[in-house]
Amino acid sequence: MTFKEISDRYHLSSVALHWLMLALFIGVYASINLRELFDKGSAPREALKSLHFMLGLLMFALVWLRLAMRIKHAAPGIRPAPPAWQEAAAKAAHLALYAIMIGMPLLGWLLLSAAGKPIPFFGLELPALIGPDKALAGQLKEVHELIGELGYFLIGAHAVAALFHHYIKRDNTLLRMRWST
Repeated sequence: MTFKEISDRYHLSSVALHWLMLALFIGVYASINLRELFDKGSAPREALKSLHFMLGLLMFALVWLRLAMRIKHAAPGIRPAPPAWQEAAAKAAHLALYAIMIGMPLLGWLLLSAAGKPIPFFGLELPALIGPDKALAGQLKEVHELIGELGYFLIGAHAVAALFHHYIKRDNTLLRMRWST
């Protein structure tokens, strides 16, 4: 890899993790919404809920690798450089996305723990983080659902901003996240 490639785009590991996290977001949201198509207690509904839990926990595991790659490999600069307010807004949005990738799986794990339900993770059962508490489970569910709804807007804003930079501003923001040169 040449210096030009390193300075023009994110490291391949960061690119792969970015798109993998998008796939996990799609899977997490799709699985929890598609469960509504099935009757409560039915096998397909329970399978989709389990998939939702497992994909969320996988996101939680992989976000730490993503953060490590972000520290190890510097982000390439945006050319032409955006105004300071746009850089600040982008940093705030990225921080919020990382908070969702860390906080939502933890909230889900706490919710399942408080509800006294198993915490499935691809053939394993993770330990409960707290003891059963139905009232707390209800509160955690409300917070989890609220943040989930806000996540739609945050993810959408992230995508719209990338497209705005690519098609309107015509800078290299989106190109930095490409697979190859």
